[in-house]
Amino acid sequence: MNAVAKTSQQMASVTERDLMDTLKNSLYPGASDAAVHMVIAYCRAAGLDVMKKPVHIVPIWNKAAGGMIDTVMPGIALYRIEASRTGQYLGKSEPEFGPVRTMKLGGRDVRFPEWCKVVVKRLVSGHLCEFPAMEFWLENYATAKKDTDAPNAMWAKRAFGQLAKCAEAQALRMAFPELTGGTNTNDEMEGKTFAEPVDVTPKPTQISEERPVNHAEWFRSRLANCSDTDCVIALQKKWGETVEKAQSVGRPISEEVLDAVMELIADRYQVLHEQAEARRTDEQNVEIEGVPA
Repeated sequence: MNAVAKTSQQMASVTERDLMDTLKNSLYPGASDAAVHMVIAYCRAAGLDVMKKPVHIVPIWNKAAGGMIDTVMPGIALYRIEASRTGQYLGKSEPEFGPVRTMKLGGRDVRFPEWCKVVVKRLVSGHLCEFPAMEFWLENYATAKKDTDAPNAMWAKRAFGQLAKCAEAQALRMAFPELTGGTNTNDEMEGKTFAEPVDVTPKPTQISEERPVNHAEWFRSRLANCSDTDCVIALQKKWGETVEKAQSVGRPISEEVLDAVMELIADRYQVLHEQAEARRTDEQNVEIEGVPA
């Protein structure tokens, strides 16, 4: 029995009311029935075990509504689960932090790391590829209230840990864009503002006269001009941003194109990496040969 079928069977074995009561009393204390119902629906649609708490309920300020609205957001655990299910996830680096800064926010001194970098590793067409992501504390932290710049209790207490999760989430999105799409985790969205209510009404299909972009050809030509692995990593980041943008405007890139571009990136990275290793070996040999007897 696969994981999706097993999860559905387990959730069907209890009544809806029993499940909601359990979730409200354990994983989501204080949440409304409507919010918990959204969580259950999300997990059922994605074939997830709701008892593992793969998603979170995040109150987000909505300017148009003039108040906080409960929104279901994936947690970092969900990103890790989806990456692990591919069989291509090869782990991540330890978080690397930038210099520690102290800034007065909300009338008090707050100490935090300027940035955090995490590298996620994925096996692509037999090649080990690394996907680095750097996130800045000031661009990610959640405020205590909408009208203050002071961090909330969690971000004040765990300045390093919270930022590390945001950096890992970004790296996982870059490594597995076909799974994460344009979503953000609860840690990234907590304390943020929705300028406009989200309109999920289906729009009529419009036929565009624009010539479709050939992503594979575009990246093939750019990769051919790369002379080192840093250039390949930069294009890899560009690809992740392109995939996210396409997803956000409702024109997701097909899995066939995703695989083709990732294979191009992996192949070029491997070639340049091997060339760099060969140059280092040659240089070492020259140094040894030049040593007098």
